[in-house]
Amino acid sequence: MARLELKQVRKSYQAVEVIHGIDLIVEDGSFTVFVGPSGCGKSTLLRMIAGLEELSAGEVHIDGQRCDHLVPSARGMAMVFQSYALYPHMSVYENMKFGLVNAKTPKDQIAPRIQHAADILQITTLLQRRPYQLSGGQSQRVAIGRAIVKEPKAFLFDEPLSNLDAELRVKMRSEIVALHRRLKTTMIYVTHDQVEAMTMADRIVVLRGGLVEQAGTPIELYARPVNRFVAGFIGAPQMNFFAGTVASRSNDRLAVVIDGGRQILDLSQRGSGLGTNEACTLGVRPEHLRAVDQGGLRAKVEATEVLGSETVIHARTGIGETLTATMRGILDVRPGTELGFVADEAFVHIFDSSGKTLPTLRDWQDDYMSAVA
Repeated sequence: MARLELKQVRKSYQAVEVIHGIDLIVEDGSFTVFVGPSGCGKSTLLRMIAGLEELSAGEVHIDGQRCDHLVPSARGMAMVFQSYALYPHMSVYENMKFGLVNAKTPKDQIAPRIQHAADILQITTLLQRRPYQLSGGQSQRVAIGRAIVKEPKAFLFDEPLSNLDAELRVKMRSEIVALHRRLKTTMIYVTHDQVEAMTMADRIVVLRGGLVEQAGTPIELYARPVNRFVAGFIGAPQMNFFAGTVASRSNDRLAVVIDGGRQILDLSQRGSGLGTNEACTLGVRPEHLRAVDQGGLRAKVEATEVLGSETVIHARTGIGETLTATMRGILDVRPGTELGFVADEAFVHIFDSSGKTLPTLRDWQDDYMSAVA
C-alpha cells in the first residue's frame, strides 16, 4: 500500500499549461476518484503519477520518497486503461504472466500469483481462453488481474468502464469496490461520470481546468459544495439554480427575491454578509423539492420521466428558468400543468455573484448533514 503526495505539480505542453500547481494527498489504502468534465486534466494527472507523463514542475512522493524522477516500472504502481490492451495471440494466463516475466519475477512465484488473482476475480475458468473469446466484462477482469499479479503499491484506473454497457458498468463498479475492500490497497480512479464517483469513492477530487475545485468525501461534496460548479457537477439530476436578489436583511435573516419578484424566500443569513439589493444564486437539488397545491415557486411542466420508483419532472418558471424535481413513485403529470414547489430551508444553498458558496452557521451545517445522512 502507498500514501501519495503531490506538491505543486504542473504540466505544460509548450506554452499551454494544463495542470496549474496541484497540491494533493491520497491516503494509504484509500479509494480516491478524480472526476470532472472532459479536458479538466484528470487523466493527465493520473499519467503523471504513473510516470507516463513528465512533470513540468513540482514533485510526486510515494510513502515519503520522491519518485517523479523514476521510470514507471520503478514506482510500484499498476495501471488499468480504458482499453483492455490484451495481447490477442496470448491466452488469459499468458497475458497475466507477461508482465511478471518482463519484471524478472522468480518463476516459482508466477503461477501462485496468477491463480490468486484469478480466484479473486473469478476468472479461473477463463485462463486458457484467448481475448476474442471473452465478453467485455471478462476482458476488463483480465486487465485488472494483470495489474493485481504485480502486487503494486497502488492501482491507477483510467476510465476502465467506459467501453461497457450500462448494466455491466453497474456490476463492474460493485466488483471493483469489493476488490478494494479485499486488497485494502490504495486506488486512484479517473472518471467523468459523477455517479461512479459518488458510489465508489472514499474521497472525491473534483477537477476543472487543471485545478482542484474541491476534495472530500462524497457526502461532503454533495452536502457542502464550495462553489456553484461543484454543486452543479455532483448529483444527478443536476442541482437547480435560481437567480436571486436580497430584498432585505435583519440580524440573522435574509429575504431573497427569485423568479422575477414572484417569490420571496425567508432564509437564515448564515454569516453571508450579503447586502440589500445584492445579487446571489439559490441552489436546490431536485430531490429536495416538494410539490404543493398552492403557493411556492410556480413552474409549468414541460416533460416527465417516469422511472417506476420515481418521476422526474422538468418544468420552467415564469421567467424561463429551468426547474427539475424528483418525486417518489409514479405521477401522472401532463405537460402544460402548472405546479408549485417548496424546499426546506436546510436544503437551500446560497452562492454569491462569483459562484462561491456563502459561509454557513455551524448549527445549520449540523442540521443539514443530519438531514442528508
